[in-house]
This record gives sequence, structure tokens and C-alpha cells, in this order.
Amino acid sequence: MRSVALLISVVLLAGCRVHKTDNDDGNVTIQANTDGEVNFNVRFVQGKIKLPEGSMQHSNFDIDGVKLMPGSTVTGVSVFAGDKGATVHMAFKAPAAPDAVRSYFIDQFKQKGVEAAVAGDSVTGKSKDGTPFTIKVGPGANGSEGTIDIRDKD
Repeated sequence: MRSVALLISVVLLAGCRVHKTDNDDGNVTIQANTDGEVNFNVRFVQGKIKLPEGSMQHSNFDIDGVKLMPGSTVTGVSVFAGDKGATVHMAFKAPAAPDAVRSYFIDQFKQKGVEAAVAGDSVTGKSKDGTPFTIKVGPGANGSEGTIDIRDKD
């Protein structure tokens, strides 16, 4: 997971305004929102870039081959990677009611052989490599809004 965060950081550095920072703790943070604003703080460098409009809405995300429900859009992403693991937090909107979104995820995970179950308003499970995830889904305008949290200890 840390290597993914670092790879994203290198790509982001290619065309953005950066300046030196005192972040010498080895941690990496990246945050992006629906407006295409991306902030990053990597060892010795931090900066901000603006992605083209619509970049977040057309993001491709999956856990072991399970993608967001068709018609869903990514509304925000943040990544934190450090010596003790990494956390990815993603926000999304889906075009169906919360129960239907949770059912969609459970069905898709079952088809892919991924351990997952409904727990209250969330779908919890572990990816095939043992990484835990939580997908929280609640009501939103024109369907649902949710978050996905993935915590990797490597």
C-alpha cells in the first residue's frame, strides 16, 4: 500500500507547484476532492495541484475486482502511509438506496470469493490478502452516500 501512495506522489509531482517542508517522519499524505484539488505531503516536499474537471467522477476503484455500483461517483480520496501501515479513505455517491448498495457489495464480494458481511449500516470484510475494509453507506441526495476505509498494516 505504501508503494502505491509513493507512486501516486511521484506522478503528482510531475506537474505541480511544490515547496520544501520539514516532514522528515517518512509519512505520506494525499487528499483529493470532487473539484480536482489534490494536496500532498511527502518526505521533504508538499504541494497542491488541480486535476482536470471530472477526473474524480471517472475514477476506477476496486477491492479484489469488486467495483463501485454502476452509476456511482468518487467524491473524495485521502491516503496516509507511514511506517506502521497505510489507510485509504474514499467517499462516494451511489444512485440507489443504502440497502441496495450494501446488497450490491455483498453479492459482488461473494462472487469474487471475498469475505464480507453487513454490520449495521456498513459492509465489513477482508480482501484476499487479509487487508480489512469497511464500506459505510447512508442515505444521500438521489440515492446514497458512503465511505470506504481500507487499513493495511504493511
